[in-house]
Amino acid sequence: MKLPKEITNGFLIFLGIGIYFLLMNLLGLADLFYLRTLNVFFIFYGVNRTMQMNLHEGETNFVSNAVSAMATSVVGVALSVFGLLVYSYARGGDAYVETLSKTFMFGGNPSVPTYCICLLFEGLASSVIVTLMMMLYWNNKYAAD
Repeated sequence: MKLPKEITNGFLIFLGIGIYFLLMNLLGLADLFYLRTLNVFFIFYGVNRTMQMNLHEGETNFVSNAVSAMATSVVGVALSVFGLLVYSYARGGDAYVETLSKTFMFGGNPSVPTYCICLLFEGLASSVIVTLMMMLYWNNKYAAD
């Protein structure tokens, strides 16, 4: 059974983000906020890969490509947030999240679920932005007409 390209590329986004953050943690760079924002490049990679696969298969319909690109980024973000949830509880739960929130934009002391829900909303917003940017890029390259 072959998995759909949206799930495969979403899983690649998850792997890229997961390895990136584990590597940053290992190197002691996890507290640098600007390095955390670079994870958007993994979303760009996965969505771009899905778009290339769609166009290679001859799919030039804007709406179906947009849905495919959005599904890819949502799968990647959802898996990444779930991975953070599991990792946070493995590292001490709320105590671990308190160390993360010092360098993030949260006020107070968020719990693990609160932190993950907020990151999920942030990730979904970035997914929409990345999808729109990639759709504009690919729409100019390969018009459906």
